[in-house]
Order: sequence, then C-alpha cells, then structure tokens
Amino acid sequence: MARGRPQPSAGLLRRLDALARAAFPSVSTALLMLLTAAPVGLPSALPAVALGCVFFWSVFRPAAMSPPLCFGMGLLQDLLGFAPLGIGILTLLLVHGLALRIRRFLARQSFLVVWLVFAGFAAGTAALGFALQAVLNLRLPPAAPALVQFALSAGFYPAIAALLTRLHRAMWRADGIG
Repeated sequence: MARGRPQPSAGLLRRLDALARAAFPSVSTALLMLLTAAPVGLPSALPAVALGCVFFWSVFRPAAMSPPLCFGMGLLQDLLGFAPLGIGILTLLLVHGLALRIRRFLARQSFLVVWLVFAGFAAGTAALGFALQAVLNLRLPPAAPALVQFALSAGFYPAIAALLTRLHRAMWRADGIG
C-alpha cells in the first residue's frame, strides 16, 4: 500500500484517455489555427489550415469532428481572420457535411484522389467566400485573394494530411484498432 495521495481508479484514467482522444482532432485543429493566425506579412494560411483539418477529420474520424465543433472552428476562423461572422462557419459546415456524404468513397481511395477531391472543395470554398464577400459588400471584391486562398488550401493539404495521418494512425493504435 502506497502512502500519500490515493491512485485514481483505472476507470477514471480510461475515461480521461478516451476523452482526450475524442477531443484531440478539434483541439489540434484549433491550435493549428491559432499558430497560423500569427501576423507574418504573408497571406493568411488560417482558412487553408482550418479547411484542411476539418476535411481530413470529417473523412477519417467523423465522430471526433461533429457539426457543433465545425461551427466552433468556423467561428474561431472568422474571429482570428477578422472576416465577417458567418463566412467561415458556413464554409466549414458545408465542407463537413459534403465530406461526410462521400467519406466512404474517399476513405478507400489513394492520396492523390483524396487530394484532388479536396482541391475541388478548396475551389468551391474560395468561390463561396468570394460570392459571400460580394453580397455582404454589395460590390465585387478583387479575385486575387480567393485565388490565393485556393492555392494555399490545395498546396498546404499534403503537409496537413501527412501530419494528421500520423496522428490518426497513432490514435488507431491507442484505440487497439490498427
């Protein structure tokens, strides 16, 4: 019998571990968003990182990226990026919903196919953001920011996916699946 503080029960540790693994996708996405929101004088990678993370987790671990969490990620994106409230929320919720609808197809495909599908999603969200900006401002905004956002999203996805794939596999091993 050890002296000092009593040891926590195995059930409590197991529940805390399960909670930490369930929260990891949303917490890691929020942390990456905070890191990319730092002003560095370059185009912001914040929407690209948010889009890539939400897409990845929605396809490969959908239970850990629920619609309320996507709403929170979109709100965080809007607040950190000084965007009109609702644009990030709407785009991330749409990406989440569409990714869930085709996740069974995507989960069996090669990385190249997933990347091309993601590039389509990135083009769609850039176009939607452009259209929403036009409606909110009652004039056409310049197209360059939307094109840069598409290029950043499509270009960053391989690095984001490589990192998240390693983390996802580690979570599988911890779950006893892989």
